[in-house]
Amino acid sequence: MRATSLIFIMTAFGSAYAQSEEVMCPELEGQFKPGGLLWGEVIPGTPVRFQNIDVPLLPDGSFVVGLGRNAPNEMDLTVGEGMVCSINLATREYRISRVEGVPQRTVTPPAEQLERIRREREKVRSAKSRRIENEVFLKAVKAGLSWPTTGRISGVYGSQRFYNGNPGNPHYGVDIARPTGTPVYSPGPGLVTLAEPDLFYSGGTVILDHGYGLSSSFLHMSRIDVEVGDVLEVGDLIGAIGATGRATGPHLDWRMSWFNQRIDPQLLVPPMP
Repeated sequence: MRATSLIFIMTAFGSAYAQSEEVMCPELEGQFKPGGLLWGEVIPGTPVRFQNIDVPLLPDGSFVVGLGRNAPNEMDLTVGEGMVCSINLATREYRISRVEGVPQRTVTPPAEQLERIRREREKVRSAKSRRIENEVFLKAVKAGLSWPTTGRISGVYGSQRFYNGNPGNPHYGVDIARPTGTPVYSPGPGLVTLAEPDLFYSGGTVILDHGYGLSSSFLHMSRIDVEVGDVLEVGDLIGAIGATGRATGPHLDWRMSWFNQRIDPQLLVPPMP
């Protein structure tokens, strides 16, 4: 149900938000499990907080929040000046594999590369932290995304490997295996905020911002056909599949984030053709 009984007042110090005694939690829709997106709507201007983030609102009061890989079964959404709304999530299990006898040099990056890795991570973090508020972009995402390329799914969101007994980072995207040079297309509209041909881990990397904290990342590409600042529509060419960075074979690693929460792209597209 929509939040109700909210008013705005003006003070001598500018505009301020005030709420009456009764504030209702917004009705949410989406994927109520880790990796999912939830959509809601409040009266425009109503403060909304989730995961210590001030949730940006579209002009009509609608919003989106993302659920990370390790989201608990119950989470809180704060509306107005302190109305706490509980969100119940389903439990999700992930594919776990263990690999022993791996040479440590392939698990731990060489010391001479650590500064490069730090700089590149900051560059990616900066690209994802931008607050682009384009309601056309985000509403198109809600209507549904398209696969950026088609092929065999060789890796799934949330899976994790243990190397020599030590946990590696979970996989936060969906891997699509195709030959080097296979075109990669935009799954939805957005603004290009990063276009790097050779990052240490992810190789050729593009970040496409869908607005309001939601973005897509495309990793290991052999060719990049866009530049920072380009506005893309569904189906526009981004580049080509490759095996750049730390990849064992040609594939596209497609990832999505809502601010610092990693989202499962497969929850936002139809089954692979």
